[in-house]
Amino acid sequence: MAIKNENLNPEKFRDALGTVNQDGGRNWVFPKKVSGKFYQYRTYFSWLLLGILFAGPFIKVDGRPWLLFNIFERKFIIFGAVFWPQDTHLLIFLLLIFFVFIILFTVVFGRVFCGWACPQTLFMEMVFRKIEYWIEGDANQQRKLDAMPWNGEKIRKKTIKMSLFVLISLLISHTVMAYLIGIDNVIEIVTSSPSENLTGFFGLLAFTGIFLFVFSWFREQACIVVCPYGRLQGVLLDNQSINVSYDYKRGEPRAPIRKNKVEAEPAGDCVDCTLCVQVCPTGIDIRNGVQMECVNCTACMDACDDVMEKVDRPKGLIRYASENSIITGTSKLITGRVKAYSSILLLLIIGFVALLSTREDLGATVTRFRGMTYQARENAQISNLYEVTLINKTFEEQEVTLVPDDPSFTIEKVGHTDWRLDGQSKFEGRFFLVKAQKDMKIPQQNVDLLLQQNGKTIDRISTSFMGPVGN
Repeated sequence: MAIKNENLNPEKFRDALGTVNQDGGRNWVFPKKVSGKFYQYRTYFSWLLLGILFAGPFIKVDGRPWLLFNIFERKFIIFGAVFWPQDTHLLIFLLLIFFVFIILFTVVFGRVFCGWACPQTLFMEMVFRKIEYWIEGDANQQRKLDAMPWNGEKIRKKTIKMSLFVLISLLISHTVMAYLIGIDNVIEIVTSSPSENLTGFFGLLAFTGIFLFVFSWFREQACIVVCPYGRLQGVLLDNQSINVSYDYKRGEPRAPIRKNKVEAEPAGDCVDCTLCVQVCPTGIDIRNGVQMECVNCTACMDACDDVMEKVDRPKGLIRYASENSIITGTSKLITGRVKAYSSILLLLIIGFVALLSTREDLGATVTRFRGMTYQARENAQISNLYEVTLINKTFEEQEVTLVPDDPSFTIEKVGHTDWRLDGQSKFEGRFFLVKAQKDMKIPQQNVDLLLQQNGKTIDRISTSFMGPVGN
């Protein structure tokens, strides 16, 4: 969403993306190295977030991971609480809470999450970009290196940079895998031969390739082209939302400072140095208003404040501000939309807590064996085969069994007869329901199975039983 600004008359605004040249090819962005108060704050904050990110897989509570997103086994551990497929409704509530929180946060503070906490920005600006500055120099030096032929200097610098990029991509991929399958499994994959675990080995290679591609080549395109969050700004932001904004009332008309020359008309505070454009990692001009490509990284704020200090003018020409605060000097954070989203968020949190507090310790699913109806036995009995999935959501060992509510049925377990589940484990088995044919009154009848935990009935499961009617 762009804020309409009658004082601005940009020549190329909205005519083209800053990362696309006139021929339609990639316009590589070489952002100038930035320094300043906000950049330092972001650096310290990024250290904290990256430390948490890399330490997360190693944090365990009573021997269990603190965070695990095992989509392969459909097992999720979030802050020590375990969620299985039977808890899908709880996960849906968690996702709704997350999305409503993001909407509420965006309505109030704009896209500040992207600039300060998004993993893409953290790694790109605070890790990979810093390595690039260290090896290849600032923006102008990078342009010269990119334009020069492949000589010894270019080969050496590019090789060192890409080697470090590969190593960091490997580290990130191992961390991501640890969140998916657990740190113990990742250590096992790393310490064993690739031939012993080809799936894990190729998974790590695939993740490494993806991260290397994103951070070495795709870069800001991930925010501009792929990420839908920027496009959501058009419906989430309003004139009260706080964004990285250019104060056009104070800055316009722009005029460079010229010594010993009297200006024909009063000029604004903007000296048109274009440093705000040069430091932008997505190649935009913030003076054109709030744009989809802006990730609120504050680089333009630091660059502009530095210039304002040098020309002895007040800082904050580019600052965190809402459109209303620029026009009227006042801003109202608690609007009707904020109250509405806050109420929805509160209701979702209350609902989630209520569902979580009433969640059963054991989950059981019973289904008829696919492709089979019934089996006629020699002793004039009829049996049906079933599959059972038992999940122990507690951290203690549980003894589980199924008992037919109708005494005319008996259960015969197949294979493991001792249904004893370790803490946070899943059991899949089979069993027969058996009934005398003479007791069959209808071809198909409903059967209730009592789920018992340590001898105590905790749930009732309904299924069906098929067989020929007795004579």
